[in-house]
Amino acid sequence: MTRLAPPSAAEPGTDRRVGQRLDGPVRLSMLQRLQRAMHSHPLLGPVVVLALSCLVFSIWVGPKFFGPRNISLLLQQVQIIGMIGIAQTLVILTGGIDLSVAAIMVLTSVVAGTLAFQAGLPAVVALLIALLCGALCGGLNGFLVTRLRIPPFIATLGTLSIFTALNLQISGSQTIQSANVPDLLLWPGDTFQVLGTPVTYGSLLTIAGFVVAAFVLRRTAFGEHVYAVGDNPEGARLSGIHTKRVLMAVYLAAGVICAIGGWLLIGRVGSISPFSGTDVNLTSITAVVIGGTSLFGGRGSVTGTLLGALIVGVFSNGLTLAGVDVLWQVFTTGVLVILAVAVDQWTRRIAG
Repeated sequence: MTRLAPPSAAEPGTDRRVGQRLDGPVRLSMLQRLQRAMHSHPLLGPVVVLALSCLVFSIWVGPKFFGPRNISLLLQQVQIIGMIGIAQTLVILTGGIDLSVAAIMVLTSVVAGTLAFQAGLPAVVALLIALLCGALCGGLNGFLVTRLRIPPFIATLGTLSIFTALNLQISGSQTIQSANVPDLLLWPGDTFQVLGTPVTYGSLLTIAGFVVAAFVLRRTAFGEHVYAVGDNPEGARLSGIHTKRVLMAVYLAAGVICAIGGWLLIGRVGSISPFSGTDVNLTSITAVVIGGTSLFGGRGSVTGTLLGALIVGVFSNGLTLAGVDVLWQVFTTGVLVILAVAVDQWTRRIAG
């Protein structure tokens, strides 16, 4: 009896399991199509999550979720996460991470308030010095990463403790009450009406920050260099990009942006406290990762960070209105981070 050739003997270009030719287009499963779509359009996931979150909480909480007062509160919460998220995005795009962003934000707010209230300097001068302080803090991070070659995680973990200690030393662990804070420092918390909804000037400042950051990253040579350094540092260096200068500029910019976040924090709280904003480290990283920026660098956008900040704000606000304990709100934030990183890993594994 003549024996049939085994599947492995099938002619080239055939499927060994069924013996059919594979010259035609390969059929993708629904999951594979979703994977490719999310890889090609990183903002797709955050947009869907934000829409579903708003839908779920509007049903769970009721009409008050989209009420004018709650929308105003949500925007105030998001403006600080968003502004610090911009700084965190710049650093993460280079393949690093900054654990000191919240400490810089609080330190610069304390510096501004102390100089204006205790030293009696004009509010404008105090604010400018606070911005300079933010730049110095970012410069220290950049120096540790670029010159001493300390990994960003370790470098900023160390400066987190340094900036926190300086914050407590300068403030004396005392809060400056609203009555003693100059109007200029409180200005980001002032509101104006938009369709019956009070909107703070700090929200406009945050939107302006996103517009400027998006333009720089997408329309300038510096932005291209940031992506190049994050995607392939050695390749960027060999192509003529001064990677150390790019990294130093990123950390300097991040420090200044965090100082602006400190200004927003004063307007949001209405006073200057050395203990406010301590959770912004986690929420800023959460916003960046949920927004589709890869923790491995070279991929992402500040637009995604804005969506991520809105998602974090919606979850926090919605769970609060629903009466969920703060413990579970923190738990939810941790779950969001893990899921976002898992999705990022999954979308990077695109089959050829």
